[in-house]
Amino acid sequence: MDPRKFIRHPSGIPIEVGASGQLVYAPRDISDIGIGGLAFRCDCALKRGLVVEIRIPLFRPPFEMNGRVVWCRARGKSFELGVEFLAQDDAFRARMVEQVCYIENYRAEVSRSEGRVLTSEEAAVEWITKFAADFPGAEGKAH
Repeated sequence: MDPRKFIRHPSGIPIEVGASGQLVYAPRDISDIGIGGLAFRCDCALKRGLVVEIRIPLFRPPFEMNGRVVWCRARGKSFELGVEFLAQDDAFRARMVEQVCYIENYRAEVSRSEGRVLTSEEAAVEWITKFAADFPGAEGKAH
């Protein structure tokens, strides 16, 4: 997977990764997500080709999908992993998750910086008006 297919993802979005029904990766944050997959830091190396279960518990119900490890790079005492989506509809669903994450980050930032408390719906309307045109499309490029 080409790392350039990723776009920066808001930090603070937790991810859980498992293999064969066992949690192999304690919750941390996604670093990138894009049309082909996602990248994240991990405390252990995972073998290239390993199929993993991915869960983002931020949502109800949690976002869950399967992916395949396509690269693993040492980064100090941890590792950065690239995981490709196995199903095309997972890529579409991940884009929706990504947009919701940006909207929730926007909502928190408005609360912090402006003192305004927005509902998720109000934040979505404002974020779409201000930023949706710059949100990368299916080709990984801004519209």
